[in-house]
Amino acid sequence: MPLRVEPGNADYTNTFRDALATADRPLAGMWVCSGSPLIAELCAGSGLDWLLIDAEHSPNGLESIMAQLQAVNGYPVDVLVRPPVNDTVLIKQYLDLGVQNLLIPMVNSAAEAEAAVAATRYPPHGVRGVGSALARAARWNRIPDYLARAGETVSVTVQIESTAAVEAVENILAVDGVDAIFLGPSDLAASMGLLGQQEHPDVRAAVEHCLAAAKAAGKPSGVNAFNPDTARRYLDSGANFILVGADVAILARGSEALAAEYVPSPVVEPVETPTSY
Repeated sequence: MPLRVEPGNADYTNTFRDALATADRPLAGMWVCSGSPLIAELCAGSGLDWLLIDAEHSPNGLESIMAQLQAVNGYPVDVLVRPPVNDTVLIKQYLDLGVQNLLIPMVNSAAEAEAAVAATRYPPHGVRGVGSALARAARWNRIPDYLARAGETVSVTVQIESTAAVEAVENILAVDGVDAIFLGPSDLAASMGLLGQQEHPDVRAAVEHCLAAAKAAGKPSGVNAFNPDTARRYLDSGANFILVGADVAILARGSEALAAEYVPSPVVEPVETPTSY
């Protein structure tokens, strides 16, 4: 079950980090991109291991993220949230909302990974601004010792999605406080001059290189793979967690299938070609 830090509860473990460390199989998840608390709750009850609420390419702001966190609360699913950018202020706001698992996009170097980790820690270990009396994360100062132990509730996963990040992956993995890496094959393909070709052999090889680097470093790795064959390949290569679908994509393809089944295709009348003028 996800962490439920209630008044008087001194359990500061992070269930997503623990699951990655102890699960006897890879963890399967899906994107939640609609911005709808109802859809988020529906997905939370699906039986999947984890959800990713996305704010980089989806219409999610602080209010909708909080509403979705509230909607999925109590379901046996871990939730990651992706901000639009690796930004100290945004990360502070997400943490104050109660986000416990961050997926930071476009981390291209060890220095950028260090900045992401620092944004999740209070001084002297980081730069997170202090506002626990105002924050849902601390239950408005109802959680004992929150300021001293808040870092224990947070996991930081950084995205490897550029050639620069692939080249620096070992250094990124070595950053203290980086709990896992996550591969984004679409942006990686674009950075390799292969836009839209995330199945290209060179892209797959780069992903598998990073999966191997993570295994060597003793840290979990994940990947986005909607293609079932590709997903199986990456799982066989050592991926510990994976995204295999998205709420909006499932709705789009499902509604298209209904239309194809029940809506007649328009009849195109042949055009007669005059034989003389």
